[in-house]
Amino acid sequence: MAVVDVINSKGENVSQVTLSEAIFNVPVKESVLHDVVRMQLARRRSGTASVKRRSDIKGSTKKLFRQKGTGRARRGDIKSPLLRGGGVVFGPENRDFDLKISKKVRRQALKMALTSKLQDAKLTVVDGLDMDRIKTKDFITVLNAMGKRGGLIVTNNKNETLSLSARNVPGVKILPAEGLNVYDLLRYQDLILLEGAIEAIEGRLA
Repeated sequence: MAVVDVINSKGENVSQVTLSEAIFNVPVKESVLHDVVRMQLARRRSGTASVKRRSDIKGSTKKLFRQKGTGRARRGDIKSPLLRGGGVVFGPENRDFDLKISKKVRRQALKMALTSKLQDAKLTVVDGLDMDRIKTKDFITVLNAMGKRGGLIVTNNKNETLSLSARNVPGVKILPAEGLNVYDLLRYQDLILLEGAIEAIEGRLA
């Protein structure tokens, strides 16, 4: 089992924690991570872009004028795509971008992403980040003390004071353990875990 140092908000080593090998030491497959990230990004797309076809336009279906003898081009009804206000040809339609990936594969991908952070020495465990007040300057001071410029901070529960203090800092995201996902893990270079969040993650992925 992997043993990782636990630091405090001043960057000092205070203890050690043992990480489960079933979660933080699994074979990493880039193809699986790629598929899961594609699925997450695809699910963010609304797919509601659409146009009105010729059949969707309100208007008479009567031919505008006779076919021959006028000297003009042939015309159909007023809903023709060639006329202003007519239907649109080859425009977008409502569609579903959802990709299907099994829950088992998604869970495994999450373990792979956590493993990659540990292997790349980008995982930091902190005993706590409790803040007395909502103050961005105080949060930046804590980050600097830990030797970090940013990263994904995973908490064991919602911490509104921490979230509000960090929301204006670029390159930082606060996420509760139940919201942990592959895309955010790979998007941020550093992963900062609160010690209490490890138990929540292991309980979720056990």
